[in-house]
This record gives sequence, structure tokens and C-alpha cells, in this order.
Amino acid sequence: MLRTLACWLLLFLPGAAIAEDGFVSLFNGRDLTGWQNVNCAPGTWSVRDEMIVCTGKPTGVLRTDKQYENFVLEMEWKHLHKGGNAGLFVWSDPLTSVGVPFTRSIEVQILDGPNGDWYTTHGDVFAIHGAVMTPDRPHPKGIMRCLPSEERSKPAGEWNHYRVECNNGVVQLAVNGKVVSGGSACSPRKGYICLESEGSEVHFRNIKIKELPSTGAKFEETAPLAEGFRPMYTGVDFTGWLLPEGSKGHWTSKDWVIDYDGQSEAEGEEKHLWTEKEYRDFEMIGDWRWSGKPVKTPRAVILPNGDYVLDADGKQKTVEVMDAGDSGVYLRGNNRSQVNLWCWPIGSGEVYGYRNNPAMPAEVRAALTPKMVADKPLGQWNRFRILLRGDRLTVDINGQRVIENAQLPGVPESGRIALQHHGDKVQFANLYIKELE
Repeated sequence: MLRTLACWLLLFLPGAAIAEDGFVSLFNGRDLTGWQNVNCAPGTWSVRDEMIVCTGKPTGVLRTDKQYENFVLEMEWKHLHKGGNAGLFVWSDPLTSVGVPFTRSIEVQILDGPNGDWYTTHGDVFAIHGAVMTPDRPHPKGIMRCLPSEERSKPAGEWNHYRVECNNGVVQLAVNGKVVSGGSACSPRKGYICLESEGSEVHFRNIKIKELPSTGAKFEETAPLAEGFRPMYTGVDFTGWLLPEGSKGHWTSKDWVIDYDGQSEAEGEEKHLWTEKEYRDFEMIGDWRWSGKPVKTPRAVILPNGDYVLDADGKQKTVEVMDAGDSGVYLRGNNRSQVNLWCWPIGSGEVYGYRNNPAMPAEVRAALTPKMVADKPLGQWNRFRILLRGDRLTVDINGQRVIENAQLPGVPESGRIALQHHGDKVQFANLYIKELE
């Protein structure tokens, strides 16, 4: 009697719906409580008729608030159009990986259409973007992807049922009632659950989960915890950014990528892509890569103290480098506090307006000179992480600390952030921000 009463009480608690078989609803049928938009537009994910409706645009993911280790997940999905693409990610990171709109995770494919020469549309399971997995059956091309043992998916317009069991690094997928694919030795094996948006409308319903006992996933087998970052770019337009008439068609929204051709016709500082909002203390993450053709160019050599190396005639010494462009991130509304993204020998991350100012104290200039070159080869995606608290700045480039707790004397207390116009082709992606108290 007491057990029955407890179950009834749980059913009426907000967000709780525990069935007799131990499953709990991951989706309440009314709104997206319990889920976070990682990198999509506000309208990409919505709720209608007790379904999660995904427009498919932009490419990106919706993830759970909570991490899961061992569990059984059941759900139904339906593509609205032939050839539709989507996915279910398990044991996922909270943010997208460098240079892609997806997270490191194990993906359970949700795809409609004909099979390819290396994939199927009937429930492939595979590791993506740094995750690892041993497929239950070796893939003919040797990749970490398990092809299903038989074809059981129904075509667009019909509902399919997935049952995914994830336990101690082993994942098994049942499609419409039968296990067809899976893998073992997965890492991570604890993390978030995501639904994927990838090009066309897809519906999800009856999403429920039953947690299983922990098997002690190690730190290195566990995805990082979410830190409260929110997307700055919708992937479909420039909502939240200032785009004057002269910049339209030059700063362009290309799905999950912001593309700039370097040719804005706006006036002065309006050529940069500015946020509408002003920020005080914040931490920002973003990816960039050079999309222009590299050209051999002489560039100045800079010492660790911020001074230029001089030749015998007292002129700046240069070395020839392959240079594809120059850009940066303006902090708090002014170009002096600009974190440089460029191809100079010193590497990205320096703050030119302070480092290059001889009126600044020597310790300030030295602290704002990169400690190392952390940029990746031209054409590859890079990731910056910028922390600005008060007048103190820390910059990481590709996971390397290049500026640490450096002072920006006189930096404004608040201001907009900008992606810099410098006349060169550049692309940005995966822009996130967390405001600090």
C-alpha cells in the first residue's frame, strides 16, 4: 500500500513520471523543461501535440540538463521528408567540438533513405568527434561504426521505435523491437543525451529513460560538466548582432558558420560584427579559421616582452610566413582591447592595442604577449577561450594558455563584443558566452 501511494505521489510531482517498470519521462509533452538548446535558433526546437518538433535548421543539437552513465532509453521518431537526417547522441559533451556543429559522443543514427557504400539508414551506431568505440561487427572500411544486422526502419511519414541500452561502456540499439547494432569499450561512457538537428523536419515523442546502477566511470571516461554557456549565434540569421546595410551580403549566415568575405561597405567601426548587447565580466568560447588563400608575407618578429626584434639598422626584423588573414575579438566596445587572431610569428591571442603601446608599463606589455604559438595550420579550425573579469584577461588558444590574468589598464567596465573586420576572409563558428557575476 505504501509503495503504491509513493508511486502516485511521484506521478504528481512536477517533471516526474515514474512508471512501474522504472522508466521516467525525459520529455513532459508540454515544453522543453529538462533540455538545453546548445547551438540552434530559438525556433529550431519546439513542442506540439506532445512531440518535440525539430525544423532541422540550423545543424546542431538539443541536450539534456543532466548527465547519465548507465541507462535504458526508449523513444519514437519520425522523419517528415524522404532523405531526412537526424540522430540521438549518448554520453555527449555539453558543447560542440572544434569546427563542427556536433558534440563528442556516441551517435545513434536517425536517417531515412537509401543505404550508402559505408552507412545504412537502419540504425548505425558510431563514435564521433573524439569519442571511441569498438563496433560489434568490424566495419568494411575499418571505422568505428557498427552497421545493423538487418533493415528494420520504417520510411518517412511513419513512426519508428528505438530502445538504446547504455551500460558500462557498452551500447546496444534495438530498432522496432530487435537489437541490430552496438559497440563496446566506449569513451566517454558518462555524459549528456542529445537530439540532433541536421537539415529537415523530424519529430520525437515518448522519450523515457530508466537509469541503471553506476559502474564507476572514471574521470577520463566522463564528459565535462556544463558550465552555463549559451549560444551567441542562431545559425539561421544575425539575431543579437548589429548588421548595417553595408555589411549585408558580406557577413553571411551559412548554417552553423558565420562567413565573412572581408569586403564590408559599412562605415568605419560598423564594418565589424558587433553584438547588440553590452557585456561586463564574461567568458567567451569561439572557433575561427582562415578561408582565404595563404600568401607569403613578411611579418615582424616580436620578443616575449612585447618589443619588436630590430636589425642592425634599427628596423623591425621580419620573417616570411604564409599569411591568410587578420581578425580579432573586440572586448567591451573598443579596438584597443582586441584579442588578435592572425598569422604573425608570435601567434594569436595577443592584445595589440596594449602590447604595441610604448606608453604602457613593461609588465603590462609583456603579460599581453602570447607565451607560445598555439595556432593550428592554416585552413584548420581553431578555438579561443577568452575570460575577462574586471580589467584582467586570460586567453586560451586551442587549449593552450597564451595570456594569463593580464591587466588591461583603463578598459571600459562594459561594452559590446565584436568580430573584427580587417579586410580578410575568415569564418567563425561555435560562439558561446557565459556572463559572470
